Amino acid sequence: MSETTQNIINNLTWVQQRIEKACEHSRRNPKEVKLLLATKTVSAEKIKIALLEGYTLIAENKVQELKDKYVSLKTVTHTNHFIGHLQTNKIKDLLKYDVSCIESIDNINLATKLHNRLLLEQKTIDVFIQINTSFEESKFGVEPAKAIELVEQVSKLDTLRIKGLMTIGLLSAESGEVRKCFRLLKDIQQQIEALHIPNVEMNELSMGMSGDLEVAIEEGATIIRVGTAIFGQRPTSDSYYWNEES
Repeated sequence: MSETTQNIINNLTWVQQRIEKACEHSRRNPKEVKLLLATKTVSAEKIKIALLEGYTLIAENKVQELKDKYVSLKTVTHTNHFIGHLQTNKIKDLLKYDVSCIESIDNINLATKLHNRLLLEQKTIDVFIQINTSFEESKFGVEPAKAIELVEQVSKLDTLRIKGLMTIGLLSAESGEVRKCFRLLKDIQQQIEALHIPNVEMNELSMGMSGDLEVAIEEGATIIRVGTAIFGQRPTSDSYYWNEES
């Protein structure tokens, strides 16, 4: 076994232990929390190591990376989400690569164009509504105050099956400030559930990453998105993945 393989396996075990400990602390069942592997900039070879260990939920931020790794990963069982900012001119490409869920729907224009393309292809897809709970200009996501309105609008597009909400928490060492972001997403989820909007499910909260997964689990996350804690530091900054023009 190579050193790289052993490191990734060790990291997966460590992250799983963190999840279980956080669940125990918050009196939650670990089976309620799914580990999603954030695979931006990670090679197909490294991703396969994790897939073969049974961690089969993965996600990309860029359509180009999804395309580049598609053939290499196609032979290994996995489920693919898309968690990056989706430009409308990339919708047609994205739908070629077996993505089962788009976690980053944050405006009605994007949702409508996705819906129209899915109608043409006679397909449906799961989606999450992305909410900017940190109120940072550098982050995508609908404003919290407009989240319910967007959910109601998207719910009328019958090719899109709303399954939950997603957020990127404040990148801060202050866990209290990060917790506010996650708590706000949970509050919005509960508000939406109370409305019983047709074609809307609120079973999933995708929030929390390598540095704050414990706080996210304590606040109700059902999906945590972990990359660097498993695959190591990336060669590019996170801001690269928030650039709408890239």
